Amino acid sequence: MKDWFKSGKPWIWLTAGSVSISLIAVIGLLILIGWRGLSFFWPAQIHEMDVRATDGSISTIIGEVYDSETIPLSRLQESGVELDNYNEEMLDRWLIKVGNREYVPLDFTWVLEPQIVRDETPKDLAKLERAKDGNFYGYVVDVLENGESVATSDNVRAVLRERIERVVELNEQASDLQDSDIGAINYELNDLRLQRRALELEGKLTEAEEARIAAEEAQLRADYEVLEAELFELREQANRDAVVMRDMRGVEVTLPMYRMLDVSFPNDMGLLAKVGHFFVEIGKFISADPREANTEGGVFPAIFGTVFMVLLMSIIVTPFGVVAAIYLHEYAGKNAITRLIRIAVINLAGVPSIVYGVFGLGFFVYMVGGSLDQIFYPEALPSPTFGTPGVMWAAITLAILTLPVVIVSTEEGLSRIPSTLREGSLALGATKAETLWRIIIPMASPAIMTGLILAVARAAGEVAPLMLVGVVKSAPMLPVDGNFPYFHLDRKFMHLGFHIYDVGFQSPNVEAARPLVYATSFLLVTVIVGLNLTAIGVRNHLREKYRSLEH
Repeated sequence: MKDWFKSGKPWIWLTAGSVSISLIAVIGLLILIGWRGLSFFWPAQIHEMDVRATDGSISTIIGEVYDSETIPLSRLQESGVELDNYNEEMLDRWLIKVGNREYVPLDFTWVLEPQIVRDETPKDLAKLERAKDGNFYGYVVDVLENGESVATSDNVRAVLRERIERVVELNEQASDLQDSDIGAINYELNDLRLQRRALELEGKLTEAEEARIAAEEAQLRADYEVLEAELFELREQANRDAVVMRDMRGVEVTLPMYRMLDVSFPNDMGLLAKVGHFFVEIGKFISADPREANTEGGVFPAIFGTVFMVLLMSIIVTPFGVVAAIYLHEYAGKNAITRLIRIAVINLAGVPSIVYGVFGLGFFVYMVGGSLDQIFYPEALPSPTFGTPGVMWAAITLAILTLPVVIVSTEEGLSRIPSTLREGSLALGATKAETLWRIIIPMASPAIMTGLILAVARAAGEVAPLMLVGVVKSAPMLPVDGNFPYFHLDRKFMHLGFHIYDVGFQSPNVEAARPLVYATSFLLVTVIVGLNLTAIGVRNHLREKYRSLEH
């Protein structure tokens, strides 16, 4: 036994066991997040329940079962709820999403099992997904066009789906028109306003320039009126149809169809239909914009903002990190100052991220950005252009945050390259710069990519510094659009990490937000894994490409 311990095998087994437990824990966490997140998109059954209140009255509830829990009876008794003829110590209760937000005080309610008199899942129950006021649950009674019925009991579902598809297409056309053509005119009008202001500040606003700007503004406003009339026409067409629903109160209500996004009958779906609906909902979540204070809709702006910011950060941090590592390893002397710099670089990796956020806000946003506004954009003042948080300052702040990782990784890669290669290259007549560019950097490129992978993994999940230097709850425009210069680095952006924080802790509707926290978390992990796999693929390609230089 003593020899066995001296051989070191116990430590090998201990290390292997620790790694295995860690992998199991990570995989288990990912499975939990994925299960809770992806199950949100599976079409849930719609229940119709008769519930007996404490005063003996019976009311009907229609909705989806969101959650359930088992609680002690004493907990209800302490809150003043009494259940007659119920003697069990524990009882179940269900959280029901009843929707129909404009007709009920809360779109979630708890129902106790002993209070349920009847629980059914009729196949005719419909779920209407709306752009505002949440889902609507009930029975489809009729479909109206300009107030006249256009459906029968036999084809009401088909007519409703057809009309909703028409409305969705019209709304998409209106949205595209507003965001592209009308948005471009507004952008040009604002640019002309800034041109006039700049000429006024420079004292160069002549009558000819004023006439030119006025003529261009007149032409743009004329084009705007034409597009605006087209926009109003599309909205009027979308407002033509309506649907009559019978809700859980037994009241028939008429709902305008221009707010409708989709209709489904989950209780009447087979397995294949549910699988198809499941993937359609995931596609909507990835491609759509958020709505209802981020508790509904999709997260496309957050995905785009996260990936765009990480790519911009990578473009900034890689050259600076590589150049710093090359200087420290290849050019700097081995003295006290160099050792001090290395210690400082390593210590920077341990600085709390929020400190970088405060530094970025104070130095980059207020000092650098404010100076840029004074020099290059005086016509826009007092409205700041770069003197306000934006995606560029967020990328630079995270580049500084992850810079130590890239420097250390690159320097480690440089130290593994045999000195004989350098000496051989110099002996053959190459300069030091040529040796670095053609031999050293290509061989160190896998280590550079390793540093970049670590930097991307950390930057993509950071939230605290971004709250100070650019991220927002809801961004009206993406940092990239069709207006020159196409990349608008001064704009604020959405981020998946901040989206998780906002939905989980700042949402006005906590119960509705809970499943989205898991779904967005799983999506963030997927995005990070995708970025890392891409970088790993590039690293492996570079490793194979320059492997011959080692021999």
